[in-house]
Amino acid sequence: MKFARVVFAVAGTWGVCVLTPLYFLFDVTGRAYPPPASYPHFFYGFLSVALAWQFAFFLIASDPVRFRLMMIPAVVEKLGYIVGSVVLYLKERIASAELTTAVPDFVLCVLFVIALVITPSFTAQESRSR
Repeated sequence: MKFARVVFAVAGTWGVCVLTPLYFLFDVTGRAYPPPASYPHFFYGFLSVALAWQFAFFLIASDPVRFRLMMIPAVVEKLGYIVGSVVLYLKERIASAELTTAVPDFVLCVLFVIALVITPSFTAQESRSR
């Protein structure tokens, strides 16, 4: 349980620290990758959803046994970026340097899976405490 608490608390903190500055870097991102400037609602929509997940990570960290099932969509959230990045790389739409941005999500995804496997289910925990 402690492992899951730490993993999800670190993931949430990392995500907030990495994502929040992007709200103020729209123009910088738009210069490096011109298309997002033509549809800012996707850019800010992505940031809003990604930031919301960081708070879900904090929620999971608060009580990993109770919120164990939320670890499954958390893994899916990480896999979305990883798989998307790999597909873009394989189709030569991003460079290898851009692919490396998926490495932290890959590490967190592996840690999330480990946390899911080692965290007891709520019913198992409840039956042990009786």
